[in-house]
Amino acid sequence: MGVLNVTPDSFSDGGEWFDYDAAVVHGRELAAQGAAILDVGGESTRPGADPVGEDEELRRVIPVIQALAGSGATLSVDSSKVAVARAALDAGAAYVNDVTAFRSEPEMAQLVAQSGCECCLMHMLGEPRTMQDDPRYDDVVDDVKAFLDERAAFAVAQGIAPERITVDPGIGFGKTLDHNLELLRRLDEIAALGFELAIGTSRKSFLGRLTGRDDPHDRVAGTVATTVLALERGATTFRVHDVAATADALKVAAATLRRDGP
Repeated sequence: MGVLNVTPDSFSDGGEWFDYDAAVVHGRELAAQGAAILDVGGESTRPGADPVGEDEELRRVIPVIQALAGSGATLSVDSSKVAVARAALDAGAAYVNDVTAFRSEPEMAQLVAQSGCECCLMHMLGEPRTMQDDPRYDDVVDDVKAFLDERAAFAVAQGIAPERITVDPGIGFGKTLDHNLELLRRLDEIAALGFELAIGTSRKSFLGRLTGRDDPHDRVAGTVATTVLALERGATTFRVHDVAATADALKVAAATLRRDGP
């Protein structure tokens, strides 16, 4: 899943693809590099980010989704707003990535069910503006697993087929460095829920703390390491900025893990 942030303020690439033409070119590049899904988002969810109004989010993402409809990749809209998701689906998207797991606007589940599209439900403690304010858990893996189990059950009850649901533990979304590492270490426990499992570690600050890389663009190697570990522990979708490097690493790791060879 290639990240395409059409925002001026995302933590890693804010402003780089805010221009429509640049966003479309970059989206096509990500697809050519091996992205099976292009995740188009118009509202930053970095720690401390301010919310974006519905009209502005629509203005940012819908033209880009329309332009990428022939890219060969599945188009995803990274939004928790029903109006934005509906417009994106009408424009050619077939995947809804809701970082609030249908908590912000519960009617999102009905839209997904009616459209038959795929969805991703993520764990986040609080909201982007507050999620990193001293996050605490009894046991981060048990707590996140229970949350995702409950949200997936809600989605199924609303009519979404289980095979169309992906769950995401939300690395970096209301988690400390230790929380992130524990989630990665015990990711197989979340995979045991039985749904497709997404992981999003790309360029995140905990990698910078571990490696001393202050510039998010310099965290590609750290990102690749986490995706390979996540693959071994059951992850099936990898949300990344650097598609080419990650795709190569995952091909090698997958061939190594398969007993019948490449």
